[in-house]
Amino acid sequence: MNYHTLENSTRALENISFSVDSGEFVSIVGPSGCGKSTILNIVAGLLKPSYGEVYIDGELVTTVSTKIGYMFQKDHLFEWLTVFDNVLLGLKIHKKLTDENKIKVMGLLKNYNLWEFRNHYPKELSGGMRQRAALIRTLALNPDVLLLDEPFSALDYQTRLNVSDEIYEILKNEKKTVIMVTHDLSEAISMSDRILVLTNRPAKIKKEFKMDFCLDSISPLKCREAPQFRTYFNQLWKELNSEV
Repeated sequence: MNYHTLENSTRALENISFSVDSGEFVSIVGPSGCGKSTILNIVAGLLKPSYGEVYIDGELVTTVSTKIGYMFQKDHLFEWLTVFDNVLLGLKIHKKLTDENKIKVMGLLKNYNLWEFRNHYPKELSGGMRQRAALIRTLALNPDVLLLDEPFSALDYQTRLNVSDEIYEILKNEKKTVIMVTHDLSEAISMSDRILVLTNRPAKIKKEFKMDFCLDSISPLKCREAPQFRTYFNQLWKELNSEV
């Protein structure tokens, strides 16, 4: 992937190739500015790669698709809309606001403890509740793949820990395939099945780590207490520090 200006051309990514299995949670970590978010934008169809292709379920990605959901650092909830109207917005835009889909959204709000707040406005919610609302808005379109770009970075540390647990539970319950970009190694280790470590720009995949905490049902918060956690953290830290 190359970025062009009038003066020169900058290569952001080089020979990036990886696959993600259905239902798998993969995180991407690497030095600041190495191109992690660029990868998500290419997968989402927001950027066209200079060369190479992206496939979802064997189908070539050429533009933005409802098969892919994208959660950014900020929740981007509209302050003048209620929670219910916010989570229905994507369905309205894509002309998919059917009775069936509306009932599904109502179920998501009930399952994930936001039903009582459906008529509240975003400013009346906690940071964690806002993130849950943003996720439900994304899930309403039933995407096959979810892309998370530093989804908890705007939250304070304590809220961040709790919300990562909540979001992880929702994603596993809904059996979603996830690719997450994060600077937080602890977050990546505790939530992921695999972690891809990138080099400096132009970014390549330097190493891949498979997380194994023995218990499939263990929560991200509990993962941080597991004996393997420190080992994984030290290994990732070593790889990233060698790039600085």
